[in-house]
Amino acid sequence: MEQQIVTHESDIPFSALPAAAMRGRGPLGIVRGIVTLASGMTAARQLLRQLHPAAILGTGGYVCVPLFLAARQLGIPSLIYLPDVVPGLAVRLLSRITTQVACSVEDSRVYLRRNPSEMVVTGYPVRKELFDQDRAGCRTAFGLTDEWPVLLIYGGSRGARSINRAIEALLPDLLKIAQIIHICGREGDEAWLRAAAERLQQDYRARYRLYPYLESNAKPISCCNDYEATQPQPTMVQAFGAAELTLCRSGASTMAELPAAGLPAVLVPLEGVHQDENADYMVRNGAAIKVNNTMMLGDARPQDGPLFSQLDRLLQDNHERRRMAEQSRALARPDAAHRLADTLISLATRSSS
Repeated sequence: MEQQIVTHESDIPFSALPAAAMRGRGPLGIVRGIVTLASGMTAARQLLRQLHPAAILGTGGYVCVPLFLAARQLGIPSLIYLPDVVPGLAVRLLSRITTQVACSVEDSRVYLRRNPSEMVVTGYPVRKELFDQDRAGCRTAFGLTDEWPVLLIYGGSRGARSINRAIEALLPDLLKIAQIIHICGREGDEAWLRAAAERLQQDYRARYRLYPYLESNAKPISCCNDYEATQPQPTMVQAFGAAELTLCRSGASTMAELPAAGLPAVLVPLEGVHQDENADYMVRNGAAIKVNNTMMLGDARPQDGPLFSQLDRLLQDNHERRRMAEQSRALARPDAAHRLADTLISLATRSSS
């Protein structure tokens, strides 16, 4: 998926390396992971000798391990960047061998045992277009109006199955009070969500926009309503610009994209991957509400569950939405990309001097 996106949306060269996760695997899985890691290190050494980089940058995850180990062997300076509040296993391990560590927020410092001079807080880089979107123009791109608030629902490129199922149950109730842009992911949820939308009365269907994924330079696609399918497909940046409230997971990017767009959020963290701590950071700063993934619909009527209660309250309370939007915007770091780039360039310059 990453190769397809990179080659479609940019001219950046892409090279894949063998890598495998080992945490939580059985004995056989660990052995296979070690073999894959060794293969990845061999491929990484070949790539590094070919490119001769002055420094390398990684953003964590097991995919970084072969490259960083190979860089260590070859004496190439490295910068590991922690996008989440709490590091995963790979970042914790790699932070002990890397030359320098960068992180998105100050709260991360306590989780990494590094000399403060070897750590820099840069913020999370996002595209600059997120900061200055014209709401009216963005809504026009989706064929939406100013009559109702716009709720943006998304769950990453693969979607969020539990959120999508909850929205299926709540769709008629939400469309009574809002317009919805729903990016459901590429894992097959579009079919049954489209079927649910087709069962709606016509005026509700007209307020619902369903897409599996939004990307730059995409061809027009059909939607689940009467909006013209011949229109160019809007972008994810325009989806942020059109919205007044978001419902999403709390991956690392939400701590930057939502503040950049000045959006309040209802966050539903995915368990076991440190998304809870990301959501807690947004909640502490008044920019979000957190809802438990397994309790979204409660144990009675879905309309009485925590998810609908929070969405209903925020969609109908303009003052609270504006307050949360201001709190969210206060967390934005427009210079994050420049700060991270400067850190990497400085590291590369020191190594070559």
